Amino acid sequence: MRIIGGLAAGRLLKVPEGLGVRPTPDKVKLAVFNSLGAFLDGARVLDLFAGSGALGLECLSRGAREMVSIEKSEKHARFFRQNLGASGLPETAVNLRVQDVFVVFPQLAQSGRQFDLIIADPPYGEKNVGRRSTSLAQLLLDDIVLPGLLAPGGLFVVGHTKRDTLEIPATWKERKDMRHGDTVMRFLVRPADRVPTPDPTP
Repeated sequence: MRIIGGLAAGRLLKVPEGLGVRPTPDKVKLAVFNSLGAFLDGARVLDLFAGSGALGLECLSRGAREMVSIEKSEKHARFFRQNLGASGLPETAVNLRVQDVFVVFPQLAQSGRQFDLIIADPPYGEKNVGRRSTSLAQLLLDDIVLPGLLAPGGLFVVGHTKRDTLEIPATWKERKDMRHGDTVMRFLVRPADRVPTPDPTP
């Protein structure tokens, strides 16, 4: 794993060993960040299920101004800190919180925080045939607080496995989806937004 583009391009990322770890593949990252393009310049980013930093550090390398990264596992958070320190990127721009993401959302909302980009590639859910998904990706879409954390004109990018069929609730409007192997990355906005958003298509 490595940082693909921006100031820290080529820097290797250390990841924990084990079957429970699934960093976002480089090919998927490349497609997502090529689509985002200049949208990241000066952006405020909320990095969910941050893991060892595969997506969040890519955001920072490509021009994000500040980032709140949330990772529940202290073990993974240690790898995140090591990768951030080795990247040469500004550590003061990152607020890493070792908490459950769904606990953090109300805290961020109470403090009035909003973000230009919310990005998440959570652990995959199971195949759901004939039933509604119960995956973490679906729980993110269903969360009633999360839409209010997205600034006007912002983007929410969420990943899931193609075997996990998601329902997009009325609180989100899908702009596009990208499919690479077993991974689907969805680009969403808030339907109420009246501010034009940059088209994430390259």
